[in-house]
Amino acid sequence: MKTAYVEKPSVISVAETQNPGLNSGDILVQMEACGICGSDLEKVFGNYGQPSMRLGHEPSGIVLDVGSDVTEFKSGDRVFTHHHVPCYGCHLCLHGNETMCKKYSETNLAPCGLSEQYVVPGWNVSHGGVLKIPDSISYQEAAMIEPLACCVRSWDKFSYREGDSAAIFGVGPTGMMHVMLAHAKKFSKIFCFDVNEFRLDFAKKFDITESIHSADEQRKQKILDQTDGMGVDVAIVATSNLKALEDAIDMVRKGGAVMMFGVPSKGAMMNTDMSKIYSKEITLVTSYAASDKDTKEALALLTSSKIDVRQLITHTYTIDDTQKAFDHARSGDNAMKIIITK
Repeated sequence: MKTAYVEKPSVISVAETQNPGLNSGDILVQMEACGICGSDLEKVFGNYGQPSMRLGHEPSGIVLDVGSDVTEFKSGDRVFTHHHVPCYGCHLCLHGNETMCKKYSETNLAPCGLSEQYVVPGWNVSHGGVLKIPDSISYQEAAMIEPLACCVRSWDKFSYREGDSAAIFGVGPTGMMHVMLAHAKKFSKIFCFDVNEFRLDFAKKFDITESIHSADEQRKQKILDQTDGMGVDVAIVATSNLKALEDAIDMVRKGGAVMMFGVPSKGAMMNTDMSKIYSKEITLVTSYAASDKDTKEALALLTSSKIDVRQLITHTYTIDDTQKAFDHARSGDNAMKIIITK
């Protein structure tokens, strides 16, 4: 079977690997669709990746086989599979920090989600890490459950009310999911920021208040003019660019919330006036990954049609063209979500 992995910085190989064996509680899945995530790009083009590191954690597919102890799933089931599942019993889990759990990082798909076939470990299978998907949801939509779940989780980290305003910094695929969530939560004003003109134009299709280039010298004033001089209630930074985080701190209102959602490059540093954060009483929070609780909520949003992720899928590639797909995703050239298929 074919599996994608990091060969060296910026280079992906797709090689034949041995079909994984099954333990009694495992299931074997044929990958039908797998999304490319910003953290995947960082593994390939940034400082997180190491040679031989496997890629892909947004897969959906068809169950091919199940271990002897598996009763909930059978061959032919259409599923979304989450790569990490926490223990839900440790100190961190009991405090709502499931994605910090030691067990969370220890559980993973083998060899990875970006493989023609992969094994879901028994722990994940028995602890909610596999969701059956209805026929009404395509495999490509199901591959969007994990990033949507990450967005869902982040919204639990700060306070907001119906009628609030939001600024989304970085309107790539997850940024646009935040736009959709803001609409679902009945925000009155939504401002979108990016340096990519295609994405700025794309965002305009979603009934936003304004789409603003991140280099616009009047960007802050445009926000103040439309928020009674206060700034936005919520600023979500869905990009690794720390300049966007600076803008978020600058444009959020006093007492507002800034969500640091995008994955910064390893070793990224910034200088900021901490007295501004203090004196404005800004709530600055981060959000890492998602738990299976969040994936269940994400699936419910898709099946209820409250969130339509199909609009975000602009390109698909086969697993043989993984390098091209990653290069395209990195450039962002006329693209939103890019999905890899078997």
